[in-house]
Amino acid sequence: VGGGIIIARHFGSGNMEMVRKRISSILFITFALAAVMLLAFIPFAQPFLRLLKMPEELIADGTKYFIIEITGFIFLFINTIYFSIEKSRGNTKTYMWCNILFITLKTTLNILFVYVLLGGMLMLPAATLISQGIITCIAIRTLTSKKNPFRISFKACSFEKSFVKTLASLSLPVFLEKFVFAFGKVIVNSMCAFYGPDVIGALGVSNRLGGLSTQPPGGFQEGETALISQNLGNGNLALRVFYKVLFINLIFSLICFIVTGIFQQPLVTLFARDNESFAVSIAKIYYYERLDTILIAVNTSVMGMLYGFGKTKIALYINIVRLFVYRIPSLYFFIHFTNLGIEAVGLAMLVSN
Repeated sequence: VGGGIIIARHFGSGNMEMVRKRISSILFITFALAAVMLLAFIPFAQPFLRLLKMPEELIADGTKYFIIEITGFIFLFINTIYFSIEKSRGNTKTYMWCNILFITLKTTLNILFVYVLLGGMLMLPAATLISQGIITCIAIRTLTSKKNPFRISFKACSFEKSFVKTLASLSLPVFLEKFVFAFGKVIVNSMCAFYGPDVIGALGVSNRLGGLSTQPPGGFQEGETALISQNLGNGNLALRVFYKVLFINLIFSLICFIVTGIFQQPLVTLFARDNESFAVSIAKIYYYERLDTILIAVNTSVMGMLYGFGKTKIALYINIVRLFVYRIPSLYFFIHFTNLGIEAVGLAMLVSN
């Protein structure tokens, strides 16, 4: 996100020499960070999973699964920067086609490994790793092509203090926001275990169902951030972009709210696979998550505006408050001081959003 903001501003100002310089530098820094993550997490994978209270009987397979997932971060980081570069110049079609290719590859490999070759659980992250690796090959080929004005060159790498400081001030808050929120989800999952293991699964399914309505506005957010950054690079305020994206997201979310309400039961049944008690758990949580749809549309639009203007620290503070002031305390209160049952999980999400 931080790199995309910087690239978009230079692109908006028309300074292609700086664009190439920044792309090359950001890609090198990202690759170095991915390598550091590998060195930090792989040797300590097992203690880390124990810290997260993974059941002992799952530790052995869980450690292997985790190591394969973490290894894929090298590819994921490069792909993320590649997508940021493409999105920063408005080339979102590449992002779309690469994601379609990734989903197709991953699904095909999962079917092949699990149903044809009858592989074990570890074949699932292996499928992800291979799929990410293929996208990385496309990214490297594109970014090194002489025909690409956005191509990388290690000779163009520049790490002057002002650039690194700006990149860090934009990127670290976003990193902390994502990291803290992901860690917060682990805390929420461990609290949900109070109601039994099925509730954690039901929460995961509910999140996926909610994603049908909440993920697409994220696409508009990406475009919003790039457009605002490009306009700022060209000396335009571009606040009108925010209002238009907010309007689009609200309309889209309202439609999704109505459609998911009509098809809620078939969707829940599809994921529950004829397990009636599990379906009831999903439905109770998803009832509240569906109400989140319009709220998240507003949140997403505002975050896109903040990113575009480079106000990533404010976005960090908002999400920390959302998680540690509203979500976790309200969930704790609902669990221990009310008789709501598993509906407490969905209601805590609604309150925080």
